[in-house]
Amino acid sequence: MKVSILSCIVWYVSGHTSNETVGARQGSRGGRKRDHARDAVILEATLDVLAEAGYEGTTIDAVAERAQAARATIYRRWPTKADLVLDAIRRLGPDVMDLSQLPDTGSLRGDCLAITRPETSDEARRRVRVVSGLQAAASRDPRVAAALNGAGMAPWIEVNRILIQRAVERGEYAPVDVDVLAQVLPLMCTCRVGVQQLPITREYAVALIDGVLLPAMRGAAVPEPVSPATG
Repeated sequence: MKVSILSCIVWYVSGHTSNETVGARQGSRGGRKRDHARDAVILEATLDVLAEAGYEGTTIDAVAERAQAARATIYRRWPTKADLVLDAIRRLGPDVMDLSQLPDTGSLRGDCLAITRPETSDEARRRVRVVSGLQAAASRDPRVAAALNGAGMAPWIEVNRILIQRAVERGEYAPVDVDVLAQVLPLMCTCRVGVQQLPITREYAVALIDGVLLPAMRGAAVPEPVSPATG
């Protein structure tokens, strides 16, 4: 009987102490709720710094200064620079183009011109600079490579793929290698901004459409499969 009473006392004390300790720990982890609006400001600042300095030149201090945030605030949200950059890259994807609202003018040239909007040139230039500045990091870190493909370049390519595929399906052009041609304009824009350090103007975009994409569409019909050589 004494053992039973002692066991009950130990259980009661330890149970309440445990609950109080957990509650105290939870309280110590409490405080103000995370301000997601500040998250967006910090991530946008990260993209600005990446566009200007590339991955190697991007530091938490530079991002904190641009976002007017404390370094501790950033580290509480993103333990490492890589974590911060990966989250920032993911912001590149959704704003490229709403795929459900792509223009349908009846011609590939008209569709491409319709999505060439001068008011988005600054954002497009920043996007390309970010992508270009992360190429070296992407070659070393598969996470960066995956994020770039999914958010940085893939949306542009997907827009072009849809427009080109539509042009083929309506008979405007003969069948072509859609996946290859869809990469032409995005990659040339990336080279112009990231390597040549030149802006993407509407005039340049029109020149690419008329001088590169459309001639390629006319001359890039999918060839007939080559029969194996017979002996």
